Amino acid sequence: MDGAQVIPRHQTAITRPHLSKPVSLALADGILRPELTLFDYGCGRGGDITLLQEMGFTAHGWDPGYSPHAQQHAADVVNLGYVINVIEDPAERAETLASAWALATRVLIVAARPDWEARTVSGHRHGDGVITKRGTFQKFYTQEELRTWINKELRYNSVAAAPGIFYIFRRTADAETFLASRTRHRAVSTRQPRIRQALYDAHREDLNALASFIANRGRLPEPEEMPEPSDRLLRGFRSLNQAAATLRTIIGSEDWDRDLEQARHRTEQDLLVYLALAAFRGRPRAYELPRDMLLDIRGIFGSYREACSRADQLLHAIADQRALNNACIRSQIGKLVADALYIHAAAIQSLDPLLRIYEGCARALTGTVTESTIIKLSRTAAKVSYLSYPNFDKSPHPTLSRSLRVDLRKLDVKFTDFRESTNPPLLHRKETFVALDYPGREKFARLTKQEERAGLLLETTTIGTLSGWEQRLKDRGYRLAGHRLVRIADRD
Repeated sequence: MDGAQVIPRHQTAITRPHLSKPVSLALADGILRPELTLFDYGCGRGGDITLLQEMGFTAHGWDPGYSPHAQQHAADVVNLGYVINVIEDPAERAETLASAWALATRVLIVAARPDWEARTVSGHRHGDGVITKRGTFQKFYTQEELRTWINKELRYNSVAAAPGIFYIFRRTADAETFLASRTRHRAVSTRQPRIRQALYDAHREDLNALASFIANRGRLPEPEEMPEPSDRLLRGFRSLNQAAATLRTIIGSEDWDRDLEQARHRTEQDLLVYLALAAFRGRPRAYELPRDMLLDIRGIFGSYREACSRADQLLHAIADQRALNNACIRSQIGKLVADALYIHAAAIQSLDPLLRIYEGCARALTGTVTESTIIKLSRTAAKVSYLSYPNFDKSPHPTLSRSLRVDLRKLDVKFTDFRESTNPPLLHRKETFVALDYPGREKFARLTKQEERAGLLLETTTIGTLSGWEQRLKDRGYRLAGHRLVRIADRD
């Protein structure tokens, strides 16, 4: 660095009316909870701290430019948000990361600007970054570059939370709990008893809690997994097994057995996907797993070794593009085209485990791409794309806003922005992307039938972009009124 040049780092701090992306993501992921403390290392103007305190969180921070005299102290969660990318000295950058990590008792959040944002910044090269027109420094990172640097400096394996954002957990069990949550099916509702019974009525709330646990885990809980309901149930029943038997009688044995089998199947698939993906970073030993997960594994597979063996069989298949292609062809969900399977992000957990692992490999690199609507699984190459259609539900033919393509062989992430395009790609046959229970699916399907009858979906090569589709509508004398096709001459 030129000794005469002073780079005003504090000028990169901005005022925002909402939480920053890494803090907002940590809340959504359950990393930051009301009972946990947060320290914002390099807090800038302190916007995150103020908003979190207003929400009832215990949050403090320090910043060399705006709060240089604030005390630095340990916290459950430490946020190092968009700090390292404004430090021009690589050695100081590493020292800052180490200092923030030293304060984190549970998890450190590290966020930096991704490489595709470099195109939006004007300036000249300086070291490994850019001096902007404002005189500030910015270092832009590829996803793999940021991961590698964090892992090397801290000697801990980081977890990709989102593009440009990583979590580093102190405890292996906390990391595995978070990673397993990504592969677990959404909680399912439980059946309501068909008849009233005095024993059920006396323990209604606790029996419902027991039924919910079993419906979502496919096994009975250990008493410590739901201590208060268990204590109360064990005063009225000899065991939790007897309480479950009572539920089975009340709900009906046929329905109960079917629901239990489905729950075990979901848990089995979720665990296989989790364990397969865990192999890429080095599976934890059994004793390092959270206790509830180990109980799930033993209840479904009998042993951790057997579960890992089953997951390894899937891993062998993930390297086989032909096996992936066949899984795409067999899929009952998603839109299959010549080179890919397209599926709505909400339906990923409904896919075959092999395809879930395929997508999970990409997510392990990028983290959660929160704005993605459609996920494209390539049938011809090891590539997964996250496509953003912000108006998917409301627009009859939503246009593509942004795309994030992950090349699994090159460990490369490519971002493409379509927001300024006058002729972006757009979607047809929306019902084919979603699961059968997706809200609005019937409405999507009705529109598709109308467009098929009108001959609008023939010769699809010309209607895949906005201009081509609008021209097709015009040539055929139609327009769209919401999810309804009408003649231009017709009146609503």
